Amino acid sequence: MMPKADTRRSSWMAPVVAFALALALCALPAPAAAQTVTIKMATLVPTNSSWFLVLKQVADQWNKISNGRVRVILYGGGIKGDDPEVVQAMRLGELQGAVLTSVGIAQIDPSVYALSIPMAYDSYDEVYWVLDKMKPQLDASMESHGFVVLNWADGGWLRFFTTSPVATPDELKKLTLFQWAGDAKTLEIWKTAGFKVRPAAVSDLPMGLSTGLFQACSLSPQVAQIGRYYERAKYMTDVKWALLLGATVIKKDTWDRVPADIKPALLKAMKDAGDKLQADIRKSDQSDIAAMKSAGLTVVPVDAKDKALWLKTAESAYGKIRGSFVPTASFDEAMKLRDEYRKAHAAAATGKKK
Repeated sequence: MMPKADTRRSSWMAPVVAFALALALCALPAPAAAQTVTIKMATLVPTNSSWFLVLKQVADQWNKISNGRVRVILYGGGIKGDDPEVVQAMRLGELQGAVLTSVGIAQIDPSVYALSIPMAYDSYDEVYWVLDKMKPQLDASMESHGFVVLNWADGGWLRFFTTSPVATPDELKKLTLFQWAGDAKTLEIWKTAGFKVRPAAVSDLPMGLSTGLFQACSLSPQVAQIGRYYERAKYMTDVKWALLLGATVIKKDTWDRVPADIKPALLKAMKDAGDKLQADIRKSDQSDIAAMKSAGLTVVPVDAKDKALWLKTAESAYGKIRGSFVPTASFDEAMKLRDEYRKAHAAAATGKKK
């Protein structure tokens, strides 16, 4: 189930998306004759990761493009807190930009959750086709709330990592599932569906998996590998629960101060870098899993019958998700667009067979 907007601790899942999205807002400094626009930007990207180095490289590129007219101070590794805390800091003027997962974006507009409905999408292409159609209204809504989206991307498909093998929802229900503290709505949905959920701070997860406080968590392979969670949760259920979507955002009043003549080049550099990293993330899904398998991870297969059980479990929560987490109009629009995509591609596939 998806996290609800909250102003407290949020997504331990977020680190990966941060990488993909961080490329959006990286750096901008300023000519001696012009006033410098300073952008303090927070990201969950670990500072010792290769992706943080990519972020720094893009920052350098933006610095050259801007010719010193904008200066970005980057805070990595979650030093400024999780997504809700970062969004709150931007609202208070303590930060001007951030790389956010859907958890953080939903603090501004929960409509983004329409792209992360559990088991509602089968592929990247499906999600991004729906996103492409909904992006204008999402971008406009974000801007109306004082934020400009510089890039959309994702951190891969969320899967369940567990301390014992899990192939079905009933097996997961026997384990204690990690849930970040302060999200009462998500907690309610999990419990209504029959799962044992224990809320806690993100920092408690590694030790909790080691001590048995938690026996399960939802992560993308990229997050699991970078955070080495698979060393404690040695089993991965091979079902794609939801796509970890996110974006890089900047406060509108700050973006308005960036010289107009350099904005197109900055946006293009950000898009090019984001597209490249996005492609890398898609490719890395299986390579990350392979690397973890080599290090001791066991992938638990899910056959068609069991996958149907996971889908049934997810769909049983849609009544609560629709309207409570995802605004009703956005939920319905996303599902309508998804169905249109499937119908069109099914027709195309039938045509090819003929």
